[in-house]
Amino acid sequence: MIKVSETAKKKVVTLMTEEGFDSNTDYVRVGVKSGGCSGLSYELTFDKAAEDTDKVFEDNQVRIIVDKKSFLYLVGTTLEYSGGLNGKGFVFNNPNAQRTCGCGESFSL
Repeated sequence: MIKVSETAKKKVVTLMTEEGFDSNTDYVRVGVKSGGCSGLSYELTFDKAAEDTDKVFEDNQVRIIVDKKSFLYLVGTTLEYSGGLNGKGFVFNNPNAQRTCGCGESFSL
C-alpha cells in the first residue's frame, strides 16, 4: 500500500486538473527506475488506465497505480508534498530505502 498525505492530495488534484486529468477517475502512476545518484529514482506521472499487471490502491481519495516490480520497492511509502520557499515538491517517505541522496529523488536498498 502507498499512502498519500493531505498536502500531497491537494497538489495532485490541482496538477491533474491542470493537465486534463480527472482525479475521480484517473490515476497517479508511481514507479521506480534505475538511475539517480543513489541507484534508483522515483517516477510520478498521471494515467487514464491501469494495466493488467498493475497494483491499484486508493488512499485519501487519490487513485494510485504501481507496476509490480516497482511495488516491491515502494511498499509502505507515503507520498508527501513540501511547498514554500525551501520546498522540494513531492517527497517519497520510503521505509525501505537504506540510503537516499541529498535531493531525496533517488535511493538504494
